[in-house]
Amino acid sequence: MIDVLTEQLRAPITEETAELYVGGTVFKTGPPERVGVELEWLVHDVDRPADPIRSERLAEVLAETFDPPLAGVLTTEPGGQLELSSQPAPLAGCIAGAAADLDRLRDRTATAGLTLTGLGLDPRPPVLRTAVPRYLAMDRHFARGGPEGRTMMCSTASVQVCLDAGADDAEIADRWHALHAWLPVLTALFANSPTPGRRCTRAAVWGAIDPTRTSAPVGPDPRSAYGRWALDAQLLAVRREAGSWSAPAGLTFRDWLRGRGPGLPAPTWGDLDYHLTTLFPPVRARGHLELRAVDAQPGDGWRIVVALVAALLDDPAARAVATAAATEASAALGAADAGGWLSPAMQVATRDAMTDPVLREAGMTFVATAVGALTRAGQPELAAAVAAFGERYPARRRCPADDRATGSETGRATGRATDRATDRATAPEESA
Repeated sequence: MIDVLTEQLRAPITEETAELYVGGTVFKTGPPERVGVELEWLVHDVDRPADPIRSERLAEVLAETFDPPLAGVLTTEPGGQLELSSQPAPLAGCIAGAAADLDRLRDRTATAGLTLTGLGLDPRPPVLRTAVPRYLAMDRHFARGGPEGRTMMCSTASVQVCLDAGADDAEIADRWHALHAWLPVLTALFANSPTPGRRCTRAAVWGAIDPTRTSAPVGPDPRSAYGRWALDAQLLAVRREAGSWSAPAGLTFRDWLRGRGPGLPAPTWGDLDYHLTTLFPPVRARGHLELRAVDAQPGDGWRIVVALVAALLDDPAARAVATAAATEASAALGAADAGGWLSPAMQVATRDAMTDPVLREAGMTFVATAVGALTRAGQPELAAAVAAFGERYPARRRCPADDRATGSETGRATGRATDRATDRATAPEESA
């Protein structure tokens, strides 16, 4: 595969070579051994949680380097959210490493009177807190379709689980399709972005923005499906040495290859690589697989997400059981294939979560199967933690969002901040 890619890079970029290149680079083969996690956190003032955090204040907190350095990578998102990305490692090592970094980050922010909040949607109005050309171009691109894009950029937070793609193409396809089938169940299990009428408003927001880059690539072969889908996604940004990075409205990368980019030079392989970084499907291929559908979790609930997802995906028997349960649930809710953000099953998941009996049954199967897989893998503490989550939430027809009273000030503020996004995303026909 490496030799083939090398030859492609020596040739002029065409639609055919671009699709082959994408499929060959975004899925790396190798035995599934490592897990990573990207933890996004909202930042609030301890005493005045409804107030916005000034960019200068957050910059002051992060200006001093950590000594010794964090094991992972700490970055700031466009709305001031913090993202802590772990190093890939076997499951227990990934969780331990991320937890150690997180403890140090929490200590640092607490000293400054700030707290990290595990919530999928910020109740405060979205404010773009960056002048980076990429994000300015992104903001302009999404603004053409409505306010959801800025809400996504500035007000959402998630737990993103990163997993090896698979040992060979057959295993890659099985793992890829499994994660897509699981989307409604995982969204419902861990829903934690409540607004009036929804338990997972974050997913509804994602479902309401540019579907050319947020939909799920469709097809039995992940490599060819991802290659076609990537070229058919609209350009979000075009890198320039000076000035705006905004891309012509409606122009796809395939259009650009066909010479339809007004005033743009012919695209390069570097342009294609950059384009891939601007795609945001619910499962993104980046050499590894990046699950993006789960809300940020309260406290240390992120550990449950990582443990459950990794246990189910890396144990072939568990993967088969979970996929069968999820596929049956989606079929019962109106679609044989879970699809993406706007499938019928996802609509139920975002609204009802574990109060829906079909999703609850599948969620309980996920928990029980993950507990068994973790036990077989010699991870009794993680197995016990996942089992406890199951007793606290799906067994009681609840999800983390239900810990927040519907009539609370947080709930009312969240609803005010995202009224327009929620209204647009409530029904698929309104957001299409």
